[in-house]
Amino acid sequence: MSLTVTVPTGEYNADKVLNLGTHRWSFKPEIGVAYPFGVDQKWEVDGYANAFFFTDNTAYHGVEVLRQEPLLGVEGHLSYSATQSVWASLDTRYAFRGETVLDGLAQNNSQQDLIVGAEVHWLPDSHNSLGLVFAKALVHRNAPDYTGVVAKYAYSWGKDSR
Repeated sequence: MSLTVTVPTGEYNADKVLNLGTHRWSFKPEIGVAYPFGVDQKWEVDGYANAFFFTDNTAYHGVEVLRQEPLLGVEGHLSYSATQSVWASLDTRYAFRGETVLDGLAQNNSQQDLIVGAEVHWLPDSHNSLGLVFAKALVHRNAPDYTGVVAKYAYSWGKDSR
């Protein structure tokens, strides 16, 4: 289980159409399950269900109120641990709904987004990890059409977990 909270950071100017900030909070609770299987349990299938909830932007374009319905999502992964420090996965995510309402009028812009991808990660020690991620949007109604590659680095504090 997890909860991600996004605070309304970034500059927001109600007179501008494009803004770095959103002038609203978002909350994403998520619950997941994982099932290891196979010889030495090197394979794992996991799935998640989540939803983004948004507070209202009460200064949209200066005077309007922008409300967004929850954006629901499900996600799944098939992972393989080649060694204790290298793993890879095939991934999929589907998100839907999230229609916006502007001053009480529905905008008929609910989203539908199907993303597939793959990733590989290397953990040289218990605190550092490097990852390479590929993702492609196959379905993208009122959502970004993209193909992306991301290189990730993460540092974790705490005890050695190996």
